[in-house]
Amino acid sequence: MSLLDPALWEGKIYLNGWRAGGGGTGTSMEPATGGQLGSYGIASVADVREAASAAAKAQKEWAARNPEDRAAVLRRAGQLWEEHAAEVQDWIVRESGGIPPKAALETHIAANECYDASALPSLPAGNVLTSNENRWSFARRRPVGVVSVIAPFNFPLILSIRAVAPALALGNGVLLKPDPRTAVCGGVTLMRIFEEAGLPQGLLSLLPGGADIGAAVVEAPEVRVIAFTGSTAAGRKIGETAGRLLKRAHLELGGNNALIVLPGADLAKAASAAAFGSFMHQGQICMAAGRHIVHEDIYDDYVAALSEKAAHLPVGDPKSGTVALGPVIDERQLQRVDGIVQDAVRAGARLAAGGTHDGRFYQPAVLVDLDTGSPAWKDEIFGPVAPVMKFSTVDEAVALANDNEYGLSIGILGDVGLAMTIADRLDSGKVHINEQTVSDEANSPFGGTKNSGNGSRIGGHHANMESFTEIQWLTMRPDIAPYPF
Repeated sequence: MSLLDPALWEGKIYLNGWRAGGGGTGTSMEPATGGQLGSYGIASVADVREAASAAAKAQKEWAARNPEDRAAVLRRAGQLWEEHAAEVQDWIVRESGGIPPKAALETHIAANECYDASALPSLPAGNVLTSNENRWSFARRRPVGVVSVIAPFNFPLILSIRAVAPALALGNGVLLKPDPRTAVCGGVTLMRIFEEAGLPQGLLSLLPGGADIGAAVVEAPEVRVIAFTGSTAAGRKIGETAGRLLKRAHLELGGNNALIVLPGADLAKAASAAAFGSFMHQGQICMAAGRHIVHEDIYDDYVAALSEKAAHLPVGDPKSGTVALGPVIDERQLQRVDGIVQDAVRAGARLAAGGTHDGRFYQPAVLVDLDTGSPAWKDEIFGPVAPVMKFSTVDEAVALANDNEYGLSIGILGDVGLAMTIADRLDSGKVHINEQTVSDEANSPFGGTKNSGNGSRIGGHHANMESFTEIQWLTMRPDIAPYPF
């Protein structure tokens, strides 16, 4: 039996085993063809309540287990991602529209997330504090209890596992709500991996659904932390609800990331980096390069080189294995991307390349002659579009980069010394010198400033310990303390 044999999970959610969801079933679609891939279960609000209760109950026994027992489950999960990589990758290609190398990256990082998380149970669980009293004083870390993970469609596996794995490793239960458009590759695959890895029932539940299920996994009384990746608008609503309920929300939101190209930069290498940053996975990445800020001395040559790249990147069905870009995820997103581009052109911008589409296959676009008030420049497009603007001074480049509501990732290409002085002036969660804007590693902190979220809440042991544990103050005396009463 394969890992993803539909006989196990088709039409079902996972709540103490595979079973029908109270919300019925949904259809998994292939964006490249419009064909149906299968069905998955949809949870009801009652399912969420039951799952939250089950997670709270199972979590107590799980947290009490020896660290090596929890670590062993995470290590086994990492091995299973490697053993079943080809099968999982096929689902990522077909359901998310990603090209095979992107799918391979997802399974590779999923394994690494589990391996890295397997080290968390053995890390120091607190500190010994000084005290003016005759006692021992400790600050010790304890699991938060139950964590809800809400993940998007674009990197459905990575953006789920990077919270699920450390939360479980640190002794928590998890409610996973994947995007309905990628409920199999971003949900069923994780559930099957941890099921096979020996994770106790009740600890992890798979709860696909719409906004009502999103609200339910945030509001469930047992849930203490919400790890959300998605749009800024949705993140604001979750943050507002979490604040009212005195819960922690770790929000990784949108981005409109700047790529600064300095005078003297190698144009061939810069154009290659820029094309990857803007067009990888059809630009459907929160870290995608959405604003190219290029020195005036090389601006024309840069636009020509990037346009050449855009014109020759093959677009088509990712199953073929011969394309660089697959389909935009759905018709709604396609119309949004194309609408922003066409509105910019009507307002006076010029298409130096691309900007056409055949069905959901959008030819990567290079936009020039924009002003800073254009939605194509200031908003997150989430499509394969590269707006380019020139600068003359370093101060101007810094101002253009910082003048945006988002602060997720910035790349700087060119002279390292100059780039270092610029990096210190940028308001961004991540800065990459001589790299484009898209980068992620399991052991590195990930997050943004401004409307890109509330800081680096995921990645690396420091962020994961902060995100998925609480600090408890514990004191101890050799005898009962004397008091004046």
